[in-house]
Order: sequence, then structure tokens, then C-alpha cells
Amino acid sequence: MQDQSTTLGWRDGRVPVSTRFDDPYFSLDNGLDETRHVFLTGNDLPARFRDGFHVAELGFGTGLNLLATWSAWRQARVSGRLHFTSFEAFPMALSDMETAVRAFPEVETLAATLLSALRAGGPEYDLGEVMLTLITGDARTTLPDWQGMADAWFLDGFSPAKNPELWGQSLMAEVGRHTVNGGTAATYTAAGHVRRGLEAGGFAVARVPGFGRKRHMTKATRR
Repeated sequence: MQDQSTTLGWRDGRVPVSTRFDDPYFSLDNGLDETRHVFLTGNDLPARFRDGFHVAELGFGTGLNLLATWSAWRQARVSGRLHFTSFEAFPMALSDMETAVRAFPEVETLAATLLSALRAGGPEYDLGEVMLTLITGDARTTLPDWQGMADAWFLDGFSPAKNPELWGQSLMAEVGRHTVNGGTAATYTAAGHVRRGLEAGGFAVARVPGFGRKRHMTKATRR
């Protein structure tokens, strides 16, 4: 894992902020509740879970999305294994990740397992119920070469205004190309160009109520 500690700040001593993009890694209100609203509910999860279900994500960050998904999978008592692939250009230092997820004691046990696996090195990590693949590098380069197909996408890059490279139409087209028919995508942003990019990538797109201070978010279904 690449050390990004020199480009990381903290808000209120608990919310990590990327100084590279001047944007927090999760909601100032409650990052775990945000993940559940945006990425789980936005992808109709856990109702769609099944053995072999594959979640793909743009932006691994603190690992909180994985932890929330893993927790939901466990609570739903799904038999089999969940696959989770995340694309991350700037991996967070493990010490910072550990500090960030400490704010969410509900997933403390899962976080300890994840951090232990990450320390051992990857890019594939067997977490028991979950098989994690962490692909490091610019998603504009790494996603086109990916051989997988996702049932659900978590589009969780930094704000489109501050990190436009992760929201361009060509990358949204790759997201569409790597989504099964009937698969879904969700993101906290409702920016018009992101919605149009998803539509061009083969998704039917809807603007729905967002989390906390955000009035709207986006959910999409691959046609």
C-alpha cells in the first residue's frame, strides 16, 4: 500500500481529508450511514446479494464501503462468497486507514481483519466471506484492461469538480462495459455530466434523494 500520509489532513480529528483534492473521504455527518444510503440502498442491496455477487468500486479510500458491504452480507446470512474489486489511484497509508475506521465501532472486528490482510500484501485478499481485489493505478488505464463484470458499482471518487478525471464520459463508458445486463451503479453525486456519461454508457439513470446535506444522488441500471 502506497503511503499518502503527507497528503492527508483531518477534520474534527476524525474525518480524513485529501489535501490533493481538498475533499473528505466520507460524510462529516456519518460515513457509515452515508455508505449504506448511497451505495447499498442505491444498488438495492442487500436484497440482490447471492453467491458470487460482484461489487466493483472506483475509489477504495478508507475501505469503509467494503466494510459496510461485508457487514450487510454477513447480516443477510448469504451463503457463498462476495467478490469486491476496487480501483484506487492513491492508496491511503494503513495507519491513517486504521485511524479513520476507528470512528465506526460497529465494523471494528471486520476492520481488524481487513487491515491485517492489507499488511500482508496483495493485490488479492481472502477475507473469508469476501474476496477483495485491490487494483492500484489510474482507473482510466486499469479499468479498460480488467476482465471482470460487476453486478453493482460504487462510484466513489472525490467530487467531480475536484477530481474530474474519475468522472469522464470515457470512464463511465468503461463502467458500463464492465457491468452485467440489469446490473446497477450508484454515486453520491447528481452532477449532470456524470448522469449523461452513465446514460451514454448504457445505463438508465435516476436522480433520487441524497444523504444528509446532499439533496440528490444518482442511481443507474444497465439496460
